[in-house]
Amino acid sequence: MPTVGVWSYVASTCGSGQGGCAGSSGENGAGKSTLLKILSGGLRPSRGTVRHGGRFGYCPQHVVLNDALTVRQHLTFFQRAYRLPDLRYAEEITDVLGFAGYADERAGVLSGGTRQKLNVTLALMHDPQVLLLDEPYQGFDWDTYQRFWDLAVRLRDAGRSVLVVSHLAYDTERLDELWRLDDGLLRPDQAVAA
Repeated sequence: MPTVGVWSYVASTCGSGQGGCAGSSGENGAGKSTLLKILSGGLRPSRGTVRHGGRFGYCPQHVVLNDALTVRQHLTFFQRAYRLPDLRYAEEITDVLGFAGYADERAGVLSGGTRQKLNVTLALMHDPQVLLLDEPYQGFDWDTYQRFWDLAVRLRDAGRSVLVVSHLAYDTERLDELWRLDDGLLRPDQAVAA
């Protein structure tokens, strides 16, 4: 089976500008979260380089929210950080993911799934060209899980590149490509037909 270096894969799949929805799976400890931390700039690669050409969004596996802030305050904080003129797109995402009614709730009282919806929204609200998602649907109920995949397909169809990393490869029919991470190399997974 052919193998490809992580960086070559990301450059060709997520940097094409044509949009795509790719998945990467692997056992616990295979390096999936480390890969995304390197791609997002949170860690330095042991060799090689990572270059970013355009906007990217990163949704870490572990939600990083301020429990004292409301959903709306999080959105406003990131609006300023991203220098966005308004919150229309963020509000659209909260509606698509089904949690628009929680705008004035503090993050500390939200359920795990709703916290994850906010985590995804913060990564997406600046309309990135490349979206890196680490276990993005953990804690989602079935309806939200379906909404998430509808959103991912919509992003792909709009020319965005979406990389979903998970230890399990569900919904492979929604992916354009599926890769398996083993020992720092990505190998094509036969579960997705070309």
